[in-house]
This record gives sequence, C-alpha cells and structure tokens, in this order.
Amino acid sequence: MSVDGSTVRPRGAARRLLAANAWLVYVFFYAPIVVLIVLSFNDSRLVGIWRGFTLDWYGAMVDNTAVLRAIRNSLIVAALSTVASTVLGTAAGLAIERFRFRGRQVFDALLYLPVIVPDVTMAVMLLLFFVRAADAVFVVSGAQVRLGIITITLSHVAFNISFVAIVVRARLAGMDPVLEEAAADLYAGRWQTFRRVTLPQMMPGVLGGALLALTLSLDDVVITSFVSGPGSTTLPVYVFGLVRRGVTPLINAVSTAMLVASMILVFASVMLQRGRGTA
Repeated sequence: MSVDGSTVRPRGAARRLLAANAWLVYVFFYAPIVVLIVLSFNDSRLVGIWRGFTLDWYGAMVDNTAVLRAIRNSLIVAALSTVASTVLGTAAGLAIERFRFRGRQVFDALLYLPVIVPDVTMAVMLLLFFVRAADAVFVVSGAQVRLGIITITLSHVAFNISFVAIVVRARLAGMDPVLEEAAADLYAGRWQTFRRVTLPQMMPGVLGGALLALTLSLDDVVITSFVSGPGSTTLPVYVFGLVRRGVTPLINAVSTAMLVASMILVFASVMLQRGRGTA
C-alpha cells in the first residue's frame, strides 16, 4: 500500500518469490493428503510398495464389523452432541451478544476456556469429573454409571458449545439491529421478534456452528479416548489403535473416508456462512 492509498503490486523477482512460497505452502499442506488417498488404492498390504490399483480395501472397510460399529458410535455421538451443543451454544452466544447482565464478562471468559485449554488437560478433567460423579450416583442411588456413549457425548458437548457460540456471535456482530428495533416498534413481542427476525438472520451462523461441532465431534481422538468405555469406541479412536500395530492400506481407506466426510462438512459450513450471510 502506497502513501496515497493505491495498491502496489510486486514485480519481477518479488512476484516469483511470493508465487513460489505459495506453492510450497500448498505442497506442504496437501502432499500428505494426496499420498494418503493414493495409497488407499494400493493393491498391496505393504504401504511402501505400489503393486497396482484396487478398491478391495474399501470393500474390506465396509465388511469389517469393528469399523462399522465404530462408525455407528461416531455418528450417534456426533448427532447427539451436535444438537445439544448447537442449542446451548446458540443461546450462550445470543445472551452474551445481545444482553447485559451481572457476570457477563466472567461468563464470556469461561466460555472460551475449552478453546484455549489443551485437549489432554480437558480430557483428564472430564475423566475425573465422570469418575467422581459416578461415585456420587452410586452412593445416592446404588446405580453404577460406566464410561460409554453418554460420557463421550457429554464431553463433546462440553467443548463444542464454545465453538458454536463463537460462530453465532460472529454472525450476530454483523447483523443490523434496526430490523429488530422495527419489529419492536410494530408491537412484536420478544419471542415473535426472535422467531421471525433474529433467528432467520442468524441461521447461517447457527448452521455453520452446527456443522463445525459435527466435524469436531467426528474427528476427536484425545478426549474421546479418555472418557470412552468398552463397546463405545469411535472411528478416530479405532483408527488410532490400528496405527499402533502398523499402517496398512485399510487404515488409509478408513482415513480417506474420514477425510472426505470432514472436508464436505467444513466446505458446507463455509458455504452456509457465506451464502446466506449476504441475504
């Protein structure tokens, strides 16, 4: 940017250097992904030896009972945690952005803790919480609470609320409050204003936050591995366990399927935030 405000474009060697840097960044990011996808079609059990193209590993993935069970667990946890975290995160973002109340700054700071705290630390905290809660429930009612789908779902809700709230707040910050004020001037109640004016405008942020929560839930390994129990292994944890015994084309096929699903969700989230954001 020059002194008079006009844009200065790089020339000659500077332009070539910037272009080379951009290509190096893209190669660094996407070369491992390309290698993973290509080797998932390798007709050999040895990952480092290419023997031809095959779809057998994807067939083996579909026929593998353990993989299907892990996929089912992942989908159950992701669906339940996404719904709960979207509702709670949207309410939290709306409360912080639209209302003023005592303790608002403290609540705002606490809401960002799951984003800042390392996954391992949060996993240990959640594990200790569930163990103590299970002991308390056993003392009070005699019922035994074990780690499983429920504890995984609650853990995913705990960290997904913050991400949903961040996306929703970003959407609310860009909204013009004039329409809400106009609805109030036309004698619309708070619920009518929210349902007919506020919610339609913030819906791209809500859907974007929901897709982000769904993606994070499907990809989580660290926290899930701490709070999961027998029979509740999710797909990322299952793949992580397979990698410990050695990388095979089956792992590449499963990882490719997870990668494609995550990319579709992230792309859909971005498009929802941009698409209706200009409406």
